[in-house]
Amino acid sequence: MPNQSLQGKVAIVTGASKGIGRVLSQVFAREGASVVCAARSKDLVEETARLVTAAGGRALAVTCDVSHEDDVRRLVEAAVKAFGALTTLVNNAGDGGPTKPVQDYTLDDWRYTLDSCLTSSYLCIRFAVPAMIQAGGGAIVNISSVAGRRGLAYRIGYCSAKAGQVGMTYGMALELGPHNITVNAIAPGAVEGDRIDRVIAGQAEVRKIPVAAAREAFVARSPLKRMVTAEDIAAAAVFLCSDLARNISGQCLPVNAGEPAS
Repeated sequence: MPNQSLQGKVAIVTGASKGIGRVLSQVFAREGASVVCAARSKDLVEETARLVTAAGGRALAVTCDVSHEDDVRRLVEAAVKAFGALTTLVNNAGDGGPTKPVQDYTLDDWRYTLDSCLTSSYLCIRFAVPAMIQAGGGAIVNISSVAGRRGLAYRIGYCSAKAGQVGMTYGMALELGPHNITVNAIAPGAVEGDRIDRVIAGQAEVRKIPVAAAREAFVARSPLKRMVTAEDIAAAAVFLCSDLARNISGQCLPVNAGEPAS
């Protein structure tokens, strides 16, 4: 039976400057992968790589904007040059965009959010696939959201982008399966951290309710009555990128403390 170690795998983790992306980078390295940490902030992504190497892992920091074609091409080239191959891609990058009523949601808001969350995933897959085929196969995980499955008021761009990631997952699993590449998505619920704090504050403002009440509304959706953590998301991603999941593809795994999908 295969074990869950990522030993010998080379993984690109986007959005690796902080939060889920930083934890993904650390956990993947701990499981044995060589990790290419990608993000727009040079200082923060280099700090992530330093944390990985300080713990005994192998990491490369690449400063890039994964919604830009040339940056993604350079990212994949850097990964292959540094570690000799590319076997794993975790599309975690993405700014959730603003929280506002649709009538106030500008075209610039829309384009920015979709580019950040969805176009970036498309570009990373597009440029990673040839390297994965050359490596004999691989695993792709798109970090989506429960918002892409059941919606979230005042977050039209984010919901649309995250639903798009799920559709991309299904289509790419069919297309890339013959190349021994699995493609799956993870749909986190509310993840403890700075981002959900901003979302909750935005919801409170739009709904004209106290922040504490908005937070309670998020927690109340979960039968377990708690939010999930970045470590929960990383554990699911490790599994989906490991040999234990070699026959799992085209799936969207909710990691949401039991929150209903609709």
